[in-house]
Amino acid sequence: MVSHDPAPADPLSLHGVVPPTVTAFHDDESLDEETTAAHARFVVDRGVHGVFPLGTNGEFPLLSDDERDRVVEAVVDEVGGEVPVIAGVGAPSTHRTIARAEHAASVGADGIVVVTPYYYPLDGRAALDHYRAVADAVSLPLYIYHIPSKTGNELSLSTLSELAAIDAVAGVKDSSKNVPWLAQAIDGHPELTFLAGSDSLVFTGLEIGCSGAVSAVANAFPELVVDCYEAYADGDEERARELQSTMFEVRDAFKAGGAYMSGVKTALRLREFDAGPLRSPLRLKDEEATAELRDRLESIDDLEW
Repeated sequence: MVSHDPAPADPLSLHGVVPPTVTAFHDDESLDEETTAAHARFVVDRGVHGVFPLGTNGEFPLLSDDERDRVVEAVVDEVGGEVPVIAGVGAPSTHRTIARAEHAASVGADGIVVVTPYYYPLDGRAALDHYRAVADAVSLPLYIYHIPSKTGNELSLSTLSELAAIDAVAGVKDSSKNVPWLAQAIDGHPELTFLAGSDSLVFTGLEIGCSGAVSAVANAFPELVVDCYEAYADGDEERARELQSTMFEVRDAFKAGGAYMSGVKTALRLREFDAGPLRSPLRLKDEEATAELRDRLESIDDLEW
């Protein structure tokens, strides 16, 4: 079993299960700060080890800068001091990213997650300049969010090596699903903490040296993902594999009759936690798809809800 301890130089010692918490909306799609904070409480009370507001599941590209700031404030006020709160601050421009990072620092976030800038293609030099500028602007640990399928910008291993030399860079949340890239990145950078960014790779990520995972499934079923992590940490790989298989089933259920993210908020409703709609043009599952989701979830033996 590979060590899954966070890197010694990571000030937050990030590990375990870190859900990319949802942003809640009222029926008119206006921001619901109270329920957004309540969702952070929902996952923390069920054993997660940190929270990541304003990740992909937090619908951050669909929010205004003011709304993003209010989400971070709500989550920090609710669970700050209990678990690390690492706030998503990334934007296409360095200017906007720094502004969100400065706000996160001012309201007590423990760290920042900076997605690779998106829409415009970047070379390694541009990525390096961007992360250096953000790191220089605030005194918080910075975690690189690598998700090339959404940003269109993949970080090469050589660029990652240059980024790792920035003092503030504490780790990487890798959602590339490129296991060879992730394995080589971990092998080359024991000074960084790595978090697997896909529910399909929680067990695999731990096997190759990740300290934990950012899990969308954990937004709706935190108990399942926490149990998988704890089984692995206790040396029970067989049980951890079984629970990873259960996560595969949950992922497939989430995708039925609509987009994966609609499965998260719809599943939360089935657990009697209503985080409201997704913001347009995203949408929740319709009645037929919701019934199918319920049936599929109820058929999963290891899922307690």
